This record gives sequence, structure tokens and C-alpha cells, in this order.
Amino acid sequence: MSSEGDVTYAGPDIEKKASIAESVQSGSHGGPVPVSFYHQDRDKVQRSLNGWHIQMFAIAGVIGTGLFLGLGSLLTVTGPLGALIVFTQVGTVAFTSLASITEMAAFAPISGSFSHYAARWVDPALGFAVGWNYFYTCAITLPGEITAAAALIGYWDHNPDHVAIYVAVIIVVVYAVNLMGARRITECSLSTAEIVFGTLKRELYLFVVIGGLVITSGGGPDHRTRGFQYWRHPGPLVSSLEPGARGRFIGLLLGIVYAAFSMCGMEIVTLAAAETRNPRKNLVKAMRTVFFRIFICYILTTFIIGLLIASNDPDLFKKTGNAGQSPFVLVFNRAGVKVLPHIVNAVVLTSAFSSANGMLFSASRLLFALGVQGHAPRFVTKVSKSGLPYVAIILGGLLSFLAFLNVNNHAGRVFNWFVNLSAVGSLFSWMMIGITYLRYYYGLKAQGIKREGIYGVYRSRLQPYGAMWVIFWSLFFILTSGISVFWSFNGPDFVAAYINIPIFVLLYVGWKVYKRTKIVPLKEMDFVTGIPSVEETEEAGFVEKSRGLRKVRDFL
Repeated sequence: MSSEGDVTYAGPDIEKKASIAESVQSGSHGGPVPVSFYHQDRDKVQRSLNGWHIQMFAIAGVIGTGLFLGLGSLLTVTGPLGALIVFTQVGTVAFTSLASITEMAAFAPISGSFSHYAARWVDPALGFAVGWNYFYTCAITLPGEITAAAALIGYWDHNPDHVAIYVAVIIVVVYAVNLMGARRITECSLSTAEIVFGTLKRELYLFVVIGGLVITSGGGPDHRTRGFQYWRHPGPLVSSLEPGARGRFIGLLLGIVYAAFSMCGMEIVTLAAAETRNPRKNLVKAMRTVFFRIFICYILTTFIIGLLIASNDPDLFKKTGNAGQSPFVLVFNRAGVKVLPHIVNAVVLTSAFSSANGMLFSASRLLFALGVQGHAPRFVTKVSKSGLPYVAIILGGLLSFLAFLNVNNHAGRVFNWFVNLSAVGSLFSWMMIGITYLRYYYGLKAQGIKREGIYGVYRSRLQPYGAMWVIFWSLFFILTSGISVFWSFNGPDFVAAYINIPIFVLLYVGWKVYKRTKIVPLKEMDFVTGIPSVEETEEAGFVEKSRGLRKVRDFL
């Protein structure tokens, strides 16, 4: 048995394992194909973000148009009770996925968490496919957020000829914020912007919850008491495509896409592992804090909106036709409030911009990580003197120009395409995180390495069953994501729902054939090479004590 700091290994000797890893990396191990390992010389980003930055960045990036605008689409297909059911179910998958990736990121806080772990502990070809899939997911979400922002501006300006101008301005501003620089400048621009927008979202959430309770109780300008009237008519659940119980079940399946789109992105707390100070402490704390804040926000907000807006309201933002309004705006319009709808729409607009900002950050870091691993051209790993991956940022945002589809199509329809593409891509990422975690979990056991021996590593008591839960439900959601097209076939909608499946398969099979990769045996999985020690990453500090509800949170 050997130890390194607070890390205890009960398996093979560290020096022997490192020697094996080095020989595999150099190609002298006698195997058919060198395993894709971490290119430490290319990872030159700086650890300049603290725990508060990544928490606020994740909250600001996740709580966005999926809630403030997409909730309208969700209500129209599920009803108020159905929306709560769908968010709860997807929330369990999101949490177990986040718990899985956080444990691996705390073990190895380096660039390219998703793709690197899949390549290292499963199959280099899977790492290639996962990396490009998640990059594509973030990159395709970016024009979706810009589309939403343009639709929100349409609340004030109804001239369709101005859409292209608004899209262009948003793209320029998002690029500018991300290219301002790293460390000192990043903390003043990108991080500060996300903190400001995250604060605005939090205040909007509290305002809607409190204001919604007042309005539903008869305290609005119209003095009308609503209570649960919309739960009685048109009803708590909506029948979609077919009448009766089967239609209500189909409605829940249709809502999965919107819920997954709304909750995807919490993994961003691990994407910044290589740029985070004290990552093993801050990532775990951020994971716990971010999920519970976001989940409670979604549940409470959905409940309040369900009390105040009917699921068949003609002005809700829908997937077809002209873009409607955000349910947050409709709440105060329906109550007869004059000024507040404009203020709320303005805050929701900043939310869309914030989410777009977060997606470009994520896409650029993922592209940078692909370059670090040798899965993308090496020039994408170029950084400025301050450590900013500027080439990855420029290339990572190119898909934002797809938002100009709004010029010739209805914003609601275009937004729905991006929602499907992004949601299914995120579900693929969740499923691959579950598969990678199981390999990580059983690889440690096979080599006799104790998870308990690593200081600061998050160890969920739900594992390994949590990872199995993620795999099963993610696959189920992927297969049912386009169920509506089988009732009324539509080519673009079918492609948006299922194009991710052949893309992922082609990425995996293509790289596997091209590189002749093999699944890494459990006994040969590398848990040493390129992983910084505790002394290299962690600074002296306090350990958060568990009190009250934190004990429940920490147990999970």
C-alpha cells in the first residue's frame, strides 16, 4: 500500500502504474493502439475561478430560457400537474448524472472532464464521441438562446425586418464578453456578467413566486381570486395527440424534451475544473448547492405559473406559429398590471443573453479540451498571455449564426428545433456520464483503490445505482423524444428529434475504426497519469459543517 498526501492506494504500486501508463502513451506497450491520454503540456489555463464564481455561473447558465420561455411550451403539452411531474422525474436523472460527474471531476480536476474520462476509463473512441457530442450540444444551444432573445425583443418591436439586426447585436456582445480575457479581466467581465445576470434571475424568481401568490389570492389590480381554477379547467393534465389517459401519458413524454432542455447544463460546474481554485472542495460544494437551488426554483416557479396561466392560453410561447409571450410576462398582463410585464420581459431577456454567454463559455472550453486530448486540431489549444483560449472561443461560437434562421421562419418553430437538438444531445451526455462512472467505479474496485482514501472527493451513497438510473432513463427519453412525429409526420421535426443518434454513432464507430481503439480493461485503467495531487490544487481552508438540511444534502 502506498499513499500520496491524503490519497491512499490499496492496489498496484504507483510507480509501476505510472510506468505502464507512460508506456501506453508512447505506444511501446505492445497493444494495437495507444490509449488517448491527457496532454498536460497543452493545458495552460489558469486556476482563477473560485467556488462562488462557478456556482453563480452554473445557476446563471442553467436558469434561462428553458424556464422563463420554454415553460410555456411545456404547459401546453402537459398541464400544470404534468409539468411538475416531468420536472421532478428529469430532476432525478439530472442529479444522479451531476453526482456521477462531480465525483470523477473531484478525483481528476483537469480539462475536458466528460470526454477525457470516457476516453481514459471506457474507450478512446467513446471519449471522442462524447467530447464532440457535448461540444455540439452547447454550440447548438447557443443559437437557440439567441433565437429566444430575439423573440423576447419582439414583445416591444413587432417589425420582423428588425430580427436580423437584433440577432447580430446579441452575437457580437456574447463574443465580446467571452473574449475580454482570463483571470483578472475574466473576473471583471464574464464572471461578473454572469453574477449580475444570475442575481437578476434570482430576484425575478422570488418576485414571481411572491407576486404570483398575491395575485392568485386576489391581491392583484383586478382583485380576482384564482386559486386552483386552471387545475379544474382545462385540467391538471393535458391530453396530447389522443384523448383520454393515453393522451395524457403522451403529453408527459412530449414534455420531457422541454424539461431536459431546461435542466441541462448543470454539468458546467465540472467543465471549469481546470480553471477552479481548490477544485476538490469547490466542485463538490458547487454541485450540491447548484442542484438544490435550481430544482427548488423550477418546482416552485412551475407550481405558481400553473396556478395563474391556463395550459390552453393562446398567447403562450408555442413550438409552432408565431412566438408567443413568456408565461412570466403573461402572469402580470392577465392580472392587469401595466408596467411590470415590461420589466419582467427585460429581465427574461437578460436571462436569454446570460444563457447564451454560458453556452459559448462551455462550448469553447470543450473544444479546447478536445484539442488537449488530440481529438481536435492542436491550434484550438492556443491561449493568450493571460490564459484565454481565444481560438476555441471564436470557433465555438460559429453555430450562433444559425439564429439568422429567424429571419425567414417563425421564432417558435426555430426555437423548438434547437430545443430538440440540445435536449437529446444533453441526454446522450447524461447517459455517457452514467456509463463512464460505472467503469470508473468498478475500475477502482478491480484495482483495489479506495474511494474513501481521497480527500475532498464526493462519494454519493446512491452509487452505483444512481448511474444505472441515469443510463436507463436517458435512453428511454432519447427514444421517445420525437414521439409526436409518428402521429403527424414532419420532416424537419423528425430530423431535429433523432439526428443526434446517427451523429453520435458515426462519431464513435468512425473514430474506433480509424484508430482501432479497444475498450480499456478494468485492470489497466489509469488513475494516476496527469492527475494533480491534493497538494498541487488545494489550499488550506475550512471544511463546511453539515447543519440542518445540509445533512440531507450531504448524504446524497
